[in-house]
Amino acid sequence: MSTHDLLQGRRQFLGRLTMGVAAFSVPGLFAQELVRTPRQTEGPFYPDKLPLDTDNDLLVINDSLTPAVGELTWLTGRILDARGEPLRNALVEIWQVDRNGAYLHSKSGNREKRDAHFQGFGRFLTASTGEYRFRTIKPVAYANRAPHIHFAVKVKGRDSFTTQCYVQGEPLNGRDFVLNGIREPKERASVIIPFAPVKSSRIGEFAARFDIVLGYTPSA
Repeated sequence: MSTHDLLQGRRQFLGRLTMGVAAFSVPGLFAQELVRTPRQTEGPFYPDKLPLDTDNDLLVINDSLTPAVGELTWLTGRILDARGEPLRNALVEIWQVDRNGAYLHSKSGNREKRDAHFQGFGRFLTASTGEYRFRTIKPVAYANRAPHIHFAVKVKGRDSFTTQCYVQGEPLNGRDFVLNGIREPKERASVIIPFAPVKSSRIGEFAARFDIVLGYTPSA
């Protein structure tokens, strides 16, 4: 992918909502059919020093002309309560390894190989639709873990909720100890999502959608 394409994409991305928000804009979202997202470990590699840039575009740090290496992915979803209603002002954080399998953390196993151009961590504050959006890379495997992205959802007055999402069709999912620690099949399936190629993309982009259903309502 060219630097021009990435920087142009960044400008467009930061200025508008992307990838099918309208299809998920109906409040309630058939609450009786919702599966609550299972809580998963935060893990040991939440950044121990946050980057200067913590926006929702992880591919380009501030106004750098050098993009991160990896398969560009548009990651979107909604934060919902137990009834399927969107949650406003939920702070969504993600963090993941770079293309070389290194976290933005001083104790990451191969930190000497870390891609300095990959932000590694991002934040997004939801509005009335509960929608979040990130531009990042498709996750890769490292050590004994299947490819995954960590999430933290922070809602005022509530404990932080942490979970992870995984790549549908990834062979390593069957051996991942964190994923398979989720015993309920429907809950386990709810965190495994398609990373689908964007058909119109000239640079091989992917799109993934991960709705997070919290186990409470704002008034509960």
